[in-house]
Amino acid sequence: MNEDTMTISKAINNATRRIPAWPLYILGTLPIIWAFYAGINGLWGVDPAKAIERQVGLWGLQLLIASLAITPLRNYLNINLIKYRRAIGLLTFFYIVVHLLVWIVLDFQFYWAEMWGDIVKRPYITIGMAGFIAMIPLAITSNNRSIRKMGPQVWNKLHKLTYFAVIAGGVHFLMVVKGWQVEPMFYLAAIFGLLFLRVIHTRQNTAKRRVMA
Repeated sequence: MNEDTMTISKAINNATRRIPAWPLYILGTLPIIWAFYAGINGLWGVDPAKAIERQVGLWGLQLLIASLAITPLRNYLNINLIKYRRAIGLLTFFYIVVHLLVWIVLDFQFYWAEMWGDIVKRPYITIGMAGFIAMIPLAITSNNRSIRKMGPQVWNKLHKLTYFAVIAGGVHFLMVVKGWQVEPMFYLAAIFGLLFLRVIHTRQNTAKRRVMA
């Protein structure tokens, strides 16, 4: 890491040290409120339900990728945003829940048989639903009490489900837009790039421990 990067990292860490995590929960709801306001006022075009569903889902995927980037930022650039990871993770789950509710309430209007049929026969919905299910235990256990009760080692293993959830989200988006479009491929590249950085760092740490043993 060069001196300029270290200076930038230090400046970011000094700035964020004074900013608590709790405002994220408030600020994170504003895009959702705006999305529904825009839908009510006809700003989403002829199919506002579908537009809101897709936009909220995309925001959820972006937040999920942001949470995945926090550890590599610390490992490679010494930028420490760990204290915001829980808030970002819970906001991600909130966005995906809203995405799912829009699909259930506004798109299918509680026609459960038709929804189940789509889940079974449409792979992109199957994959998206699998990713959502994987996020449920992550959201439930995103608190200090769960860490104490489960133990850090077990808790960390459970939260590796994040990797499956983010890959499922990226593949879901790629299949929704149909065809090889740039935006979903960019998100998938970012996901696999961040996962690759994690693997490299883990292997480097393992090699260091073996040398020191």
